[in-house]
Amino acid sequence: MKIGIDLGGTKTEGILIDDVGKELSRTRIKTEKNYDGTIQGIISIVKKFESDFGNSTSVGIGMPGAVSADSALVKNANSIWLNGKPFRKDLEKELDRKINLENDANCFALSEAVDGAGKGHPVVFGVIIGTGTGGGISINQKVLTGRNNIAGEWGHIGLPNRSDEEKKFVSQCYCQKSGCMETYVSGPGFANCFNLKHNTKYDSHAILQEFENNEKRAIEALDNYVDHLARGLSLVCNILDPDIIVLGGGMSNISYIYENINTVLKKYIFSDTFHTKVVKNIHGDSGGVRGAAWLS
Repeated sequence: MKIGIDLGGTKTEGILIDDVGKELSRTRIKTEKNYDGTIQGIISIVKKFESDFGNSTSVGIGMPGAVSADSALVKNANSIWLNGKPFRKDLEKELDRKINLENDANCFALSEAVDGAGKGHPVVFGVIIGTGTGGGISINQKVLTGRNNIAGEWGHIGLPNRSDEEKKFVSQCYCQKSGCMETYVSGPGFANCFNLKHNTKYDSHAILQEFENNEKRAIEALDNYVDHLARGLSLVCNILDPDIIVLGGGMSNISYIYENINTVLKKYIFSDTFHTKVVKNIHGDSGGVRGAAWLS
């Protein structure tokens, strides 16, 4: 049996699967927005599973950010209370075992590569467009982390060829840089760009409701969103040239994306042919937790 845990900013989800991926149990708790509370929440999930089903063969955790190869401390997490902490060391001490720890977007990519929308494809790029924006790479059903543990971090590259309007109606990223993809294609980023332009206080759901009502400004916002997404993914395609791109996170549930993204993306690719498809995930918000379980 394998335990997978997906550590999010608002919830921490755990899953117990067998060696062929059959789900045996699942649980979800609120994430405490402090370091000690986060660790105790993870410990409670592991102990509950093992109390009910016996000892597991492995524990994998998908987390925001990554562990620095030099300091062994967490870096780049938008759950900022984790940054600068010896997360792996503290978890292994508390649980008295080796922990498989990986970026949450990498876990999502691995899950979809093993038995999801990317199954059968050697190179899978998994995209998270939810509260934040991230990416992960799976090659032959193995996570590619890179020399500095930042492979796939396309959420913090700049939107290519920004117009004056795109520079005007966007906020600075939490990473303190300007123009990051996250500020355009995450759920909050999408809403913020809309609100700055139209002097509203909408969340993404309200904009989508306007879109369903055929409001001109909402249609324009969705068209811009697809274009932003395509421009960002074109950089990934020109460098990695993946077999398939799988979208996850809350924004990935918008059907309008899939109706248009593959056509728009072709405009920005440096090739006379382009066969890579952008598709929706199969496992939904369970992708990260399943991928964490597959880490062993």
